[in-house]
Amino acid sequence: MTTENYHEEEILGKAYDARLMRRLLRYVRPYRLPLFTAIFLLIAGSILQLLLPVMVQIGIDKYLLTKDLGGLGRIALLAAGVLVAAFLLSYLQSFITMYIGQRVQYDVRMQIFGHLQKLHMGFFDKNPVGRLVTRVTNDVSVLDELFSSGLVSVFGDILTLVGIIIALLYYNWKLALLTFVVLPFLIFATALFRRKVREIYREIRLRLARLNAFMQEHITGMTVIQLFTREKEVHDRFTVINTDLREANLKSIYYYALFFPAVEIISSISLAILIYYGGFQIAAGALTLGELVAFIQLVQRFYNPIRDLSEKYNILQSSMASSERIFKLLDTKPEIVSVADDGRHDGFKGKIEFQNVWFAYNGNDNVLKDVSFTVNPGERVAIVGATGAGKTSLISLLFRYYDYQKGSIKLDGVDIRELPLATLRGQLALVLQDVFIFSGDYAGNIRLGRKDVSDEKLKEALRKVNLYDFVMSEEGGLTAEVKERGATLSTGQKQLLSFARALAFNPNILVLDEATSSVDTATERLIQKALDNLLENRTAIIIAHRLSTIEKADKIIVLHNGEVREMGRHAELLAQKGIYNRLYQLQFKQVEADVTI
Repeated sequence: MTTENYHEEEILGKAYDARLMRRLLRYVRPYRLPLFTAIFLLIAGSILQLLLPVMVQIGIDKYLLTKDLGGLGRIALLAAGVLVAAFLLSYLQSFITMYIGQRVQYDVRMQIFGHLQKLHMGFFDKNPVGRLVTRVTNDVSVLDELFSSGLVSVFGDILTLVGIIIALLYYNWKLALLTFVVLPFLIFATALFRRKVREIYREIRLRLARLNAFMQEHITGMTVIQLFTREKEVHDRFTVINTDLREANLKSIYYYALFFPAVEIISSISLAILIYYGGFQIAAGALTLGELVAFIQLVQRFYNPIRDLSEKYNILQSSMASSERIFKLLDTKPEIVSVADDGRHDGFKGKIEFQNVWFAYNGNDNVLKDVSFTVNPGERVAIVGATGAGKTSLISLLFRYYDYQKGSIKLDGVDIRELPLATLRGQLALVLQDVFIFSGDYAGNIRLGRKDVSDEKLKEALRKVNLYDFVMSEEGGLTAEVKERGATLSTGQKQLLSFARALAFNPNILVLDEATSSVDTATERLIQKALDNLLENRTAIIIAHRLSTIEKADKIIVLHNGEVREMGRHAELLAQKGIYNRLYQLQFKQVEADVTI
């Protein structure tokens, strides 16, 4: 990941963006009742908190100073009841807001993941997997903080602050103004803290992104690191990155350790001034002891929401940045859009037609140029050519991973762009050279969630690719554990498993993209034997570098620089003495050299 990409990941925007907030609040609409309940509980709890100083004042002035112990006991019990009620309200309010946060987090994650599944392959070519994972995990978690401990709490802090100010002015406006004298210092300290923490927060996220990227890359490439004994050098580089992250975190600790004591000092100075001036007021008869004590308690409560608001600012700011990144992803329009299924397309036979197809991944740099050919039902067609000739691009277009710019591709006479994606891809099965194996078990890797694929179908598919004995010898058989990316399987076993996966779906059209290039000769022979029986009365497109595997193909299409240069059967193409003949002779000579060695 480049420095620019790191910076893009960690940009922090405005602390509040009305446009983004309106979009975020849409996720709360289904939970309006719990939200309003939480706000009501918050208001009720704030009122109860403000009642406690009033009770203290009444207890001192009316009962303590008059030595009315019975009345003092009653007011103490009432205050205890208020405390218990405030605790219960706070508990319910926190539970409800946490519930809302979790529900919103769940909904946003589901929307992002569903949206990612609709995007075309070109999007994933340009966007690193780590960045997309960050959207679904970290960025959504930040939104959880906003809804569970930010949005409602900010409202509560502001409400409490306003209530305390009104109460202070009501009790004694002169003391209140005296209290507000220290506010400029508090505002200055809060603004300075907010600015410093904002910079440090960005720095921490930037360095954490670098650490994550380094970890992902080097754990994935651990085989190479150990092969070339680069453990010490990699460890030293990791030490530098990890040290940078630690230093950034220590800076944030420093500013937090400085800010909160500074607020305490300011509040203590304010308290000292109040006690000093309040003492004179009591001596002059302008203030009672109970009022002064109640006033001091209100002042102490006055600083709590100010401290909270400074922290909520950071949550709000990071939430705006995360939401902007999330909405940027959600606003990405899928380039491959499926048409509605009208039920008209059924009973495909497997005829494929490429008619004057032009395709470029970027701009006018065409990978395929005016490609035309037909694959008839039940026909076995091979596509060959040098690396970069456009073979895999043809398959990507057939599956509509990308859309071509000119021409048409038809399945049984219907343009594939007029077919629902599920219908089109339901007719096709693809076996790639680079096999992806999911963590789970053998049955799950073959079935891929389809309930109509029975265990018997799974076993039959495994038998046809000669993997049945191996799987059933494992403890648990079909339910035996498969590690992430098939770590415990050989390359050949992964390839055979992908074959079984394709066969279990019983497609009308089977596409093999270099499917046998990563297996040994013995395994290839086993696969070839199974394919001879399997491909009978089934349309097949085979892309292969090993020309010996396609000699029996009904038709061989030779691609060169994105163009169809030759087409015919094996013997016919050899007789033409063209590109296919040269490719075949090169491979034949290489085989002879290998045998000699």
